[in-house]
Amino acid sequence: MQFIQTIVVSLFLTIQAVAVAGQPVATEIVIRAQAKDAKFIGSSIGGAWIKITDADSGEILAEGLTQGSTGNTQTIMQQPKHRYDAIAKGAAAFRAVLEIDEPVFLTIEVLSPYIKRQARTLSQVQTWLVPGKPIQGDGLIVEVPGMIVDVLSPQTHKYTSIKNSPFELKANVVMMCGCSLTKGGLWDGDSIEVVAMIKKDGEDFLSVPLAMGKEMNTFSSAFKPDAPGVYHVTIYAYDPKTGNTGVDQTSFIVSS
Repeated sequence: MQFIQTIVVSLFLTIQAVAVAGQPVATEIVIRAQAKDAKFIGSSIGGAWIKITDADSGEILAEGLTQGSTGNTQTIMQQPKHRYDAIAKGAAAFRAVLEIDEPVFLTIEVLSPYIKRQARTLSQVQTWLVPGKPIQGDGLIVEVPGMIVDVLSPQTHKYTSIKNSPFELKANVVMMCGCSLTKGGLWDGDSIEVVAMIKKDGEDFLSVPLAMGKEMNTFSSAFKPDAPGVYHVTIYAYDPKTGNTGVDQTSFIVSS
């Protein structure tokens, strides 16, 4: 009799499990975008656009911006880390709750920083999400390489005379999270190589190193062209310690 009861109970539990397996389960996934060698990409820099799709069907399951702060500098950048240590408490994140009834293989795209079009990069990662098995806490952290470079001078397509030279080459450089570069700071501007690569009428002309001034994030140098022409300027920032690189471009016209 005991044997029969055991079989009945087991059969009942199996039927119950099958029924539950067919029901969608609300399952949370937390995604964060972290700038390479820096902090999290949050509201102060316009956030990172997150798109979650079903890797097999291509169906978009959720999308939106990361929101929140860049996080705690000491915890992220200075404090020694051990396995399972949380580093993202209070930092910007995108949270989605997916109704799934079976494991789904996800493609997660991170487009950031969202408002800085010339500096945007697309980072991508894939992961499984199982019903009732959330990815929470620090969540899924996606690294975003690069630096944001904005050419401040010369202005795009500016017309000027060679008599007005020398001209100022000037750029603003920050980390992808918006973190500032300062002399001798945590992100040391003096250790970053910033160079203007100049073409004249489509031909390589000159490379000019830019130096950091008193103002944070700002690099500049004088440039004296030797002849009229159309000048195309590409300014790059490069960190030799990490390989992190950012670029911006402009052009201007010099008359006689």
